[in-house]
Amino acid sequence: MMIGKAGPAVSGICTSDASSIEVRGQDLVNGLMGEFSFTEYFFFLVTGARPSAEQRYFLDLLLVAIAEHGLTPTAQAARMTLAAAPDSLQGAVAAGILGCGTVVLGTSELCAQVLAEAAARVDAGEAPDAAAHAVASAIRGRGGKMPGFGHPIHHPLDPRAERILALARERGVAGRHVDMLERLRGAVAAAWGKPMPLNVSGPIAAVLMDLDFPPAMTKAIPILARTAGILGHLAEEQRRPIGFLLAHHAENAIAYDPAG
Repeated sequence: MMIGKAGPAVSGICTSDASSIEVRGQDLVNGLMGEFSFTEYFFFLVTGARPSAEQRYFLDLLLVAIAEHGLTPTAQAARMTLAAAPDSLQGAVAAGILGCGTVVLGTSELCAQVLAEAAARVDAGEAPDAAAHAVASAIRGRGGKMPGFGHPIHHPLDPRAERILALARERGVAGRHVDMLERLRGAVAAAWGKPMPLNVSGPIAAVLMDLDFPPAMTKAIPILARTAGILGHLAEEQRRPIGFLLAHHAENAIAYDPAG
């Protein structure tokens, strides 16, 4: 029995024969190889189109901005997995990527949803500032966290977020979603009763949306970027292992409580 709604039995990503490989209608060997950077190829695989110069520039920028952020839980999970299974590089990468969620790394997807909701309100006739305040107040009212705002280290500003926004304005790609993100700064401060730093997830979503990247694939950017960062950690883990040390300190830090 088939579960779920089935689509047509067709894929437009790739086909091949004995002498050729075609990807989205393009010759891989004689067309794409040597012509596309990896960033351009990623955009092409996701969208079916070659990116413009600005789309490529900002995709590179965002991937660099989010790839590495220290010994986060995702990096620690990857390093401890490699320590336990040194022959399973792919398993260690997977262990790290599986931890990309709404607390660590994955909030750009939620930011895109918030920006889309605010944009829909404006399209329906609401003033932009009113839309920003309505969205922020609704999230605050239901006890939620505001995606894209707040950071445990970067106060009062996240330097990555400010750099992305500055470049978006400088290069003329800042559109309605970047504008709405800026309006949300005040709306969030009003709803929460205090200013909160705009973190890097907000500009990732806003700039991608202003550059016509598919909003539903926003989370693909931090996943792809963090894969590179995790591989850097794992390369170091092979040379200078700390995975078992991390596990040792974690065990020592936790008290035993049988009544818990």
